[in-house]
Amino acid sequence: MRSLSLTGSLILLAAVAAQAQLTPEQLIAVRRVADLRWSPDGHAVSFTVTEPPSGTTPTRHVWLMTDSARQYTYSAKSEDHARWSPDGTRLAFLSDRDQASQIYIMPVTGGEAIALTKGKRAVQSFEWSPDGKQIAFLGADPKSDAEQKREDDKDDGHPVDRDQDRSHLWMADVATGALRSVLGAPWAVSEIQWLPGGDALVVVATDHPESDRNTDRIFVVKAFDGTMRLLSAPAGPFNRLQVSPDGKHLAFVGARGDGPQAHDLFIIPTDGGTPRNLTDASIDRPIATYAWRRDGTLLVSASEGFDTGVWTVDTLGKSARVQLTKMKLGDMALASTGTIAFVGENATRPPELWTWDGTATPRSVSHLNAAFEHLALIKPTPVTYRSFDGRDIDAALLTPAGGTHLPTIVLVHGGPTGNWSDQLDSWGQLLVAAGYAVFYPNIRGSTGYGYDFSVRNRADWGGGDFKDIMAGVNYLIQRGIADSTRLGIAGWSYGGYMAEWAITQTTRFKAAVSGAGLSDLAAEYGTEDHPAYDEWFYGLPYEKPEGFRRSSPITYIKNARTPTLILQGENDVIDPLGQSQELYRGLKRYGVTTELVVYPREGHGFREEKHLTDRLRRIVAWFDKFMGSHPAAAAAP
Repeated sequence: MRSLSLTGSLILLAAVAAQAQLTPEQLIAVRRVADLRWSPDGHAVSFTVTEPPSGTTPTRHVWLMTDSARQYTYSAKSEDHARWSPDGTRLAFLSDRDQASQIYIMPVTGGEAIALTKGKRAVQSFEWSPDGKQIAFLGADPKSDAEQKREDDKDDGHPVDRDQDRSHLWMADVATGALRSVLGAPWAVSEIQWLPGGDALVVVATDHPESDRNTDRIFVVKAFDGTMRLLSAPAGPFNRLQVSPDGKHLAFVGARGDGPQAHDLFIIPTDGGTPRNLTDASIDRPIATYAWRRDGTLLVSASEGFDTGVWTVDTLGKSARVQLTKMKLGDMALASTGTIAFVGENATRPPELWTWDGTATPRSVSHLNAAFEHLALIKPTPVTYRSFDGRDIDAALLTPAGGTHLPTIVLVHGGPTGNWSDQLDSWGQLLVAAGYAVFYPNIRGSTGYGYDFSVRNRADWGGGDFKDIMAGVNYLIQRGIADSTRLGIAGWSYGGYMAEWAITQTTRFKAAVSGAGLSDLAAEYGTEDHPAYDEWFYGLPYEKPEGFRRSSPITYIKNARTPTLILQGENDVIDPLGQSQELYRGLKRYGVTTELVVYPREGHGFREEKHLTDRLRRIVAWFDKFMGSHPAAAAAP
């Protein structure tokens, strides 16, 4: 290892000390911004702010931005999903102030919110009718008296896939609150959009919600009697319906062919026809958000490597880039005046609400996360390296100031159809503050580099993607950045899978952290919710077991030697608890140092404050135990 001068050591120690002031509590204290909606006149924006985790239940409130951003709802519970009335005088929103989430309506100027719906049935989403007289909403059927009594008596055994849990289409009269069913069993409805005439809606629905396959279709449904007309039956996953201002077209984000995920922007005439892919050739990036413009074109944002690109697209697929910003964009909304509101952030600045009038520089109009301006966050350095087959791989790197030959941790993103982007990462910032270099590779299978790149690991998890990781590790070692004797790997979901795969394929990593990982792909398919995604990659384990077995870390568990921390939410239905238990049992059997930490009540994404901070502390402590902190910091008296 290269020796450091006394001056260099002091500078490095000062940098490490400054970064070490970061705490898990500081890094999770982010207010999240989402669900932007312009008022009909284009002079105000409603949005939802999720407060930093506190206790066991996240809290959300509706905010408004006119000249400045201000909080609009203040209940002790949560409000979200704000929607403007067509005349712009009222906002309807969802609130759980009376236990189950219900629709409330309140004047834009403030006052008392009036409940439009009541009861124990939770409302999932809703939309105003064009004339403002009705609100269409999605919610399950209310429990019968007999069902409620059984639940109260704890006589509550029930078969899976029961209809009681599915969302149906309902209509509420705004003036009287009267409710009526529009589309019930056997249909499950997940999205609704009114057509401008007000006599019909476009919906996403399936009459086989119990299926493990993609069975959703798009229908036009008459608001009066629920009469249905099939509009389209996409083969793969799709979402985010939006009707054009003139009502002649419907847009949605859909998959190419049958999957693996919604990637491109499609349109279809609302009177019928074949969907047309607008962005496969002209943009070829996964669509993040979009909005119809008054002239019938669309404004589109899409993941583009670590950044976000913005384009205008016409209904023939011709696109033109909009030079908006280099920030990572979240939600985006377009006003009738042409002004764009968007959520912008980067790796050292958490989300804020921004506006752009198309001529001047975008303007930040909120200060929700101003406290982060005083934290010693590290800006990532972009890296591009050559992989085993000559393909260029993009990555980002966090390093303590002035460090070389550093203990280095590879963080692998979830997905695999996901990517690292320019946004705050609490794991990485806490680790670099502890003296580690942190490496974020966008390996093959990542999104943001074109559809072809995103499916390069089909039926090959642990193949080319893992080689991409190791090529990046070798690059860092050759550059003198990483210490070859102190390497670690970590990730969540698919990132957890890749950490598990790594410890069964090589002994180069001295410590690993697997969060919500996948150890046995066939068992994962049989126990997770919605396995159609995994089926796209490997087929059915009943028919093609060899691929599942070949790519499962548990198949090679006897090769593992790396100390491994396993983190898991007890109620995770995406990557169930059994996956982590199986890994833990296998590592124990072969004498590998391991620890399994299970977090009660948590699903795939953690929500509770104490669990979030505990997870961060355990991650840093695990790497400190088996890799040590920065050599200069370790030598300090």
